[in-house]
Amino acid sequence: MTIKAHNEAILTVAFPPGDGERIASGSDDTTVCVWDARTGILIAAPFEGHTKRVSCVAFSPDGERIVSGSIDATVRIMDSRTGVLVAGPIQHSDEVSCVAFSPDGEQIVSGCHDNNIYIWNSRTGAQITVLEGHSDLVWSVAFSQDGDRIVSGSVDNTLRLWDARTKVGIASSMEGYTAKVLSGGTRNPMLLPSDGEILAVDDGGMVDVPLEGHSDKVTSVAFSCDGKRIVSGSCDKTVCVWDVQTGALLIRPIQHDDLVWSVAFSPDGEQIVSGGRDTEVRVWNSRTGTLVAGPFQGHSNAVNSVAFSPDGQRILSGSADSTIRIWDVQAFGVAQVESEGHSDAVWSVAFSPDGEQIVSGSKDGTVCVWNSQNGNLVTGPIQTNPVYCIAFSPNGVYIASGSTDSTISVWNAQTGDLVTQLEGHTNVIHSVAFSPGDGERIASGSSDTTVRVWNTKTGVLVAGPFEGHSQPADCVAFSPDGERIASGSYDTTVHMWNSKTGAVVAGPFHHDKEVNCVAFSPDGTRIMVCFDTTVRIFNAQSGTILLDLPEWHSDTIHYVAFSPDGEQIVSGSDDNTVRMWPMQTSFQGHSAAITSVAFSSNGNSVISSSLDRTIRVLEV
Repeated sequence: MTIKAHNEAILTVAFPPGDGERIASGSDDTTVCVWDARTGILIAAPFEGHTKRVSCVAFSPDGERIVSGSIDATVRIMDSRTGVLVAGPIQHSDEVSCVAFSPDGEQIVSGCHDNNIYIWNSRTGAQITVLEGHSDLVWSVAFSQDGDRIVSGSVDNTLRLWDARTKVGIASSMEGYTAKVLSGGTRNPMLLPSDGEILAVDDGGMVDVPLEGHSDKVTSVAFSCDGKRIVSGSCDKTVCVWDVQTGALLIRPIQHDDLVWSVAFSPDGEQIVSGGRDTEVRVWNSRTGTLVAGPFQGHSNAVNSVAFSPDGQRILSGSADSTIRIWDVQAFGVAQVESEGHSDAVWSVAFSPDGEQIVSGSKDGTVCVWNSQNGNLVTGPIQTNPVYCIAFSPNGVYIASGSTDSTISVWNAQTGDLVTQLEGHTNVIHSVAFSPGDGERIASGSSDTTVRVWNTKTGVLVAGPFEGHSQPADCVAFSPDGERIASGSYDTTVHMWNSKTGAVVAGPFHHDKEVNCVAFSPDGTRIMVCFDTTVRIFNAQSGTILLDLPEWHSDTIHYVAFSPDGEQIVSGSDDNTVRMWPMQTSFQGHSAAITSVAFSSNGNSVISSSLDRTIRVLEV
């Protein structure tokens, strides 16, 4: 979901703890807004009071108050429902870059451009203490879950850990190279490795510890839920995870393509979300640093703030493009299986009905069947002519492949033996589809501009040729009941045919450019097409446009598919990405154009093929 939120760049967003039903945002327009997280509706009028941009916002633990910080050098504490000022404005000596509530809601910590960290009474606005130690402005602060510690990140390239009760440094200077690390607090010594030794350090002691981490400004920090780890983002384009007790870097720095502006742990501590100047949102495994979801693409400018919902299922992002986006964390994961084996471009892929196997057809003239779980070759390679299109029969027994030599071959899916060959087209076969249920018929579309229907077992032509297109019939699809066939063509039209007689039953429906793919919704009431960079869904009977996604991809879209429940769509493009709607998520993994995409029968996986000669299985 996208919320067109403010008139200017959004610098900060936050969920309230617990319910995740609301969103707070702060903007260059000097206001704080509160939104319904489900509908995107503004539920509290813009809160005014700051005279310059709002750089940071946070909810109190009970969700009843919002604290905001601004470059006007003030912090304001407001009623989250009404915007009424309940404490403050709290004056600082310089711009305020970050704020956070303590877990009990009684204190507020703020980071300032004067290099200091301030702790305030959240009820009265009275100053409790000042934490001094950074040598440059403080960009990020956070309390640990138990409220005992505060972590800060600074433009001086360091992270510092403070005891929130005694207000002294616990571990300082988590730098990019050799750094000073203080003892573990006022009660227990900290054990620190140095030059292969384990050193016990008394309270107040200091040792040199080699820490290989950030080499530029630290922009964002956050504690894990158990308080044992800290995640940090930096202008050095990395995300780092640190051990709170030792200051050690726990995993190899996670590389971004550009500056990282914001990071956050998931509620269970197993994932990290990051956003930055590259406009994308990514989700990482916090233990290994591997990408587990994303990059989520949709923002047109830098992502300034990210947060997990309290249940960990959604991600909130605020951007300099003035929008807020909410992403489904589980909507799109990275490839779990990658199959390599073809020696040339893979033009088409399909799942078996049970989802256990994948069939692929390639320009190298082979058909291969793969195990969808581990990517191992099951059947083949079956030698034929260059294969442009491929399909599994509904019972999983047969595979149909369309070739550049104008023939269609039917194969035994288990043995790879040729069952029959369908001959009659006079040019390249662009698309093949089995009839639903029985799989006794095969529909085909060809560069010869015709659509034909064949008997699967005998290869006899049972209907057609259907004539009406003036250019290649690039795609065909049976309706779920098998009574209709939809075909899309380079002539920019979609025709609807009676599958038995060839009579036109609807259309032709005209589109802006050549139609590359056509698909029926599972209930047969909608048809989806792709042309150029657009995905369009229209009423199958009337042609009324129901959904239009112009510029859905940045380059030509070649394939689209409905999920089994008809609620999601997947598309593949020349821009090398696979995208899903309505989650508006994007998967980048292929290094060349996407030629085909498909959902598994249970809707839990998506398969994609590419000119990079690989097949990828994505968990969705």
